[in-house]
Amino acid sequence: MDAAKHIAAEQETVAGLSDRDREILEFERHWWKYAGAKEQAVREKFDMSSTRYYQVLNALIDRPEALEADPLLVRRLRRLRASRQRQRSARRLGFEI
Repeated sequence: MDAAKHIAAEQETVAGLSDRDREILEFERHWWKYAGAKEQAVREKFDMSSTRYYQVLNALIDRPEALEADPLLVRRLRRLRASRQRQRSARRLGFEI
């Protein structure tokens, strides 16, 4: 059991992510499994507002450590964010995408 804890500690050091960062990535991977609205699950699991959660998430997916820890998820979240930004910009300029 001590060896498993040691390996887990080494992996955390290598990846450079905190436990909360890892939990957020895990939550984003499986949030649809939680009953109710995502915002409610965020408040219950992380004890933060949905606005703060998304601020933390956006900062997290910009980190190379997060990309290294879960490249498929981080790339998908980055694509979704970029798509939403393009849509907002287009609406402000009067275009449709």
